[in-house]
Amino acid sequence: MGFLDTLFGRTKPVKPDLDQLFGLPSAALTLEAGAGFTPTGLGSVCFAAVEGGAFGQVEQQVRALLDADTERGGVPVEASKDGYGYSWLLARHTPEELPELVNDLHAVNSELEANGFGPQLLCSLVAFRNGEGQSLALVYLYKRGTFYPFAPMPGGGERRNSPLELQINAMLGNDLRLEKDLSRWFPVWGAPGL
Repeated sequence: MGFLDTLFGRTKPVKPDLDQLFGLPSAALTLEAGAGFTPTGLGSVCFAAVEGGAFGQVEQQVRALLDADTERGGVPVEASKDGYGYSWLLARHTPEELPELVNDLHAVNSELEANGFGPQLLCSLVAFRNGEGQSLALVYLYKRGTFYPFAPMPGGGERRNSPLELQINAMLGNDLRLEKDLSRWFPVWGAPGL
């Protein structure tokens, strides 16, 4: 960062750090102990699909990588598009297999990034639920290298449980790199797995 950047208050953008995803199992322990949330075993990656053969080939490689264990009883990855036209890949594991789920999410992000499609990556999320049926996602913003909690209100509709999100955010400060700019806590309505 140069002198003029400092003078005018400009900062360099944070580089994505996919290894931040490996902090999720530790955060899950904190969530369970502090708020009663446990992993559901579901996680997904959102990206802006690109037309063309190269992207289609990489997407097939990613799906093949995640589907490799289906012959041993694993569940195949599910692909979908949301109402905004973004593509999602949903990975499923048992709730006890959070580290394996995180490995899958890391692999998807890494494969897309390694093949030049990092700019298309938007976010990854891991879903949690408590005993009262409240859903919660820890969302990783690829371009920011940070996490934030997203808690839709139970019962449907597009309403957020903002007090819970702030509580979870305060709870996870030692486990994850959290997004400080609340305007970047985008809702992920209808995200697969949530």
